[in-house]
Amino acid sequence: MTKLKSEFEKRNVKVVGLSVDPTDAHKDWIKDINETQNTTINFPIVADSDRKVALLYDMVHPDADETATVRSVFVIKPDKTVALTITYPASTGRNFDEILRVIDSLQLTAKYSVATPVNWKDGDDVVIAPTIQDEDELKHKFPKGFKVIRPYLRMTPQSNRGN
Repeated sequence: MTKLKSEFEKRNVKVVGLSVDPTDAHKDWIKDINETQNTTINFPIVADSDRKVALLYDMVHPDADETATVRSVFVIKPDKTVALTITYPASTGRNFDEILRVIDSLQLTAKYSVATPVNWKDGDDVVIAPTIQDEDELKHKFPKGFKVIRPYLRMTPQSNRGN
């Protein structure tokens, strides 16, 4: 997370960690991460040593033992609603490239009348929302044009790109 700080800032996203360790344990944990990952933790970490928050929001993988760490990632929209939850097993590292991809998709689709298809990456073509049927509205909203694959599946270049 720390090494991706500029990527999160570019997207106007704030990062917060939650740990089921007590605050005192964070000091050693942060020191270890800073040393082994050659970085400096630069985001707040909330101590949840009684696991109230972690259990309330199902943040510990169901197959984990009692000493397991929080394994969930939440993406929360500006309106304070949860847009995405991923809970990883302890044996699997988190994929922050995927988290950034989801944030890009959420921000794009909130601003334009589009959806992102499977395996979409920033800059790829997007799907026009099927609710837009009027030809004039389509031409106005998608001046770069679009390709009709099915009446409900129309692809267009990503709206916030100059391509």
